[in-house]
Amino acid sequence: MICLDEMGPVSAKSYPGRGLVRSHPPPTGRARQEIDYGRRGKGSIFGAFCPATGAAVTRPYPGRGTGHWVAFLNEVEHWIPEGIERVYAIADNLSSHRTTDGLLFMLAHPRWEMVFQPKYAAYLNLIEPWWKILRSLALAGQRFEGWEDVANAVAQATVYWNAHRHPFRWGHRRRHRPRRQPGIARPPIAA
Repeated sequence: MICLDEMGPVSAKSYPGRGLVRSHPPPTGRARQEIDYGRRGKGSIFGAFCPATGAAVTRPYPGRGTGHWVAFLNEVEHWIPEGIERVYAIADNLSSHRTTDGLLFMLAHPRWEMVFQPKYAAYLNLIEPWWKILRSLALAGQRFEGWEDVANAVAQATVYWNAHRHPFRWGHRRRHRPRRQPGIARPPIAA
């Protein structure tokens, strides 16, 4: 099973990060951030994510049209090992995913089967939480001067993720966050 989606449009601009929280903030004024309208280039990041292994691949494109989508599907076809007989690709209902070129790709690659998620159900595609992780690895706290810088940062973050990947499982907590102990609202223990 492969989850497919696109992130974007992504602009070359400043992205807010996490600053240190001071225990005693300075008494003057509030926090400020430079205004950045990000008119230095934009594009879309296409991604494929395998929840069973945690492996991912991303590619930058100048837009999210049909030609870019089919080119990305060809790259994903080469990324998936040849020994896999059936590829179930989960995608959203974007119009460029259902075009004639997309159907021709499916005819040319019979091991592929597209599964379109229902409208208003983005949470069913497991690449959506992975996009959040990728944004924090690649974009958070950075200022980009051009689209090439954004594409390089996303590529480096994807390489880092693949080096430290882990499977995604539904309904399980993250490994680094321990389960909270009940506090004041704990029901009384009968003696």
